Amino acid sequence: MSDEAGAGRLEASKTLDRGIRVLEVLARAEHGRGLTVTELAAELGIGRPAVYRLVTTLEEHHLIVRRSDGRMRMGLGIRRLAAAVTPIIRSETRPILRELADVIGATAHLTVAEGDEALGLVVIEPSWTVLHVAYRAGSRHPLEVGAAGRAILAGRAGLDEVVSSDGELQSGAHGMALAVAPAGEPGAVEASVGVVSLSPLDPEVVAPRLRAAARAIAAIVR
Repeated sequence: MSDEAGAGRLEASKTLDRGIRVLEVLARAEHGRGLTVTELAAELGIGRPAVYRLVTTLEEHHLIVRRSDGRMRMGLGIRRLAAAVTPIIRSETRPILRELADVIGATAHLTVAEGDEALGLVVIEPSWTVLHVAYRAGSRHPLEVGAAGRAILAGRAGLDEVVSSDGELQSGAHGMALAVAPAGEPGAVEASVGVVSLSPLDPEVVAPRLRAAARAIAAIVR
């Protein structure tokens, strides 16, 4: 490979990396309010002209949109990409959640952040229990309520801790959850894995299982 070709590939890789970082920064913008070019440049540590070039390309692919006030936010193109990936994530995480549900004897779930809400992406009920908590994938609740949502918030703060809840979303239900990957880890996503039961959960039994499940799921969603 010539030096010129090598330099070209290096520059293309650098541009791709910056484009991905733009999307990551916009995804973290509070309440989807968007960011200006100046704010993006400051977050990325690069000049405004470079940011202009990046956002122009991303706009052309509908991955971001620029509002009349100049702020940019995620575009519908991202939703289309996510829609294509979600069935794969569901399929590959089901065996992990199935094992978690059956070992603990509690309903297991993978929950993701969507705006200010926690969205139950995959829910697996234990196969052998007579009574267990039942709820459908697609259920939503505020991030501040319930173990799953608060585990996501803990991960957003960079905390790697198991979060517990009692009767917050359903009377008599006990939950424990852990962020799939705390913020700051490579490829971190805003998601949590957890279990919910009609009986109290033993942290010494559940926590190690949640950590193992979180590691396995992180390897899939990164």
